[in-house]
Amino acid sequence: MTILVNPRQEALGERFEAIKEAERDIARAFARRAELIDEARRFREETAAQLVASAGCAASVSRWNEAMIGDREFVSELACTLLVPQRTAETVIAESRALVDDLPQTRAALHRGEIPYRNAQALMGQSWSVPADAKAAFEAALLPSAANLTASKLKAKARMLRERLHPETITARHDTSIDKRKVLLEPEADGMASLCWYDSAEQVEAAYRRITTTALSLQGPEEPRTLTQLRADVLGDLLIDGVTPAGIAKGIRATVNVTVPVLTLMGLSEEPAHLEGYGPIDPETARRLAAGAPSFTRLLTHPETGVVLSVGRDQYKVPNDLKRHVHLRDETCRFPGCNRPADECDLDHTLDWQFQGHTAHDNLASVCAGDHALKSETGWTAKQLPGGVIEWTSPTGRPFRTEPAVDIRPSPPSAPPSPPPARIVSAEPAEPPPF
Repeated sequence: MTILVNPRQEALGERFEAIKEAERDIARAFARRAELIDEARRFREETAAQLVASAGCAASVSRWNEAMIGDREFVSELACTLLVPQRTAETVIAESRALVDDLPQTRAALHRGEIPYRNAQALMGQSWSVPADAKAAFEAALLPSAANLTASKLKAKARMLRERLHPETITARHDTSIDKRKVLLEPEADGMASLCWYDSAEQVEAAYRRITTTALSLQGPEEPRTLTQLRADVLGDLLIDGVTPAGIAKGIRATVNVTVPVLTLMGLSEEPAHLEGYGPIDPETARRLAAGAPSFTRLLTHPETGVVLSVGRDQYKVPNDLKRHVHLRDETCRFPGCNRPADECDLDHTLDWQFQGHTAHDNLASVCAGDHALKSETGWTAKQLPGGVIEWTSPTGRPFRTEPAVDIRPSPPSAPPSPPPARIVSAEPAEPPPF
């Protein structure tokens, strides 16, 4: 039976095939990247001592041994190269090693463009704890499905197979996983954000049911909000104003900084304000927060703030107003890719105090304890450029720059007004009036 296809539909089909081929190219590129990363890892391990020496690290006086220095330098430079956080770089390194050593058929399928990388990640994520002698069978059982299933469906299938192959009971694994519970904040577009809570299934399920039950109780003929909107509002009310049965969190309020341009506050400008940890917010919200919301600290920007920007070499300790200036400018750790909040970081002298560095806004940066140690113990170096830009140089000599989150450089002082022109007094007698 011959099926006739509309020429326009046939032309559209050709475009879908081109998209599919582009997806194959992406898969091949991921396979190649994995091989290059793992080859670099092996090269670094084989020549660790030489790399440390060539980087000029004084390993003999470092608190870290050569292996730790090499590991930290490798992970941090890969993170800067890929523009990802260091934890993500560690995951990429582990995935690359898994594809090369543990799942060679998955890597071959990527090379042929038969499966997308996200499906390979689903397989890797479930294979980490599969016994070594069972990995080949695990891979062979799932690869045919990897070419046809979405990543989420493949992950579910792989999780069930992993359950049968795992040497530990689910109880033992749950006891280990519960230590990894966490809450994550993800900024979104248009003044929005997402809050993710990772915890035991029964805890999260119970919380979701409570939110839903409460939201359902608020529905009625006069309630314009959808159930989805009500869930969001209920959660917000519970987290911001609610109290647990034990009374925990009663009276506790977090402090959030809002930087509001003066003209915006006065209603003379619609320039966005800046919410610390998020970014620009709409003027109306900023005015409401600045008007006295108890959980927010109002910070007004002005061309002439009078903030202390430097104490030179007079003291090592950073004054509070200078500390606040640097934290607001940086907002997060200034090492590339690190998102630890600035107020949880050290204030680091970019040029060390012991090497004549000044305690000044253009020689101070918010650097978390881990990255501060990276700067002190490895071949990473840093220097500050105009405008609060910091240029980091890796042990291999490659530069990476980070920019301040907020541009709060003081404006240059205004030039004094020009004096009025002097009155010229003529020495000649004034002309007589015409009449």
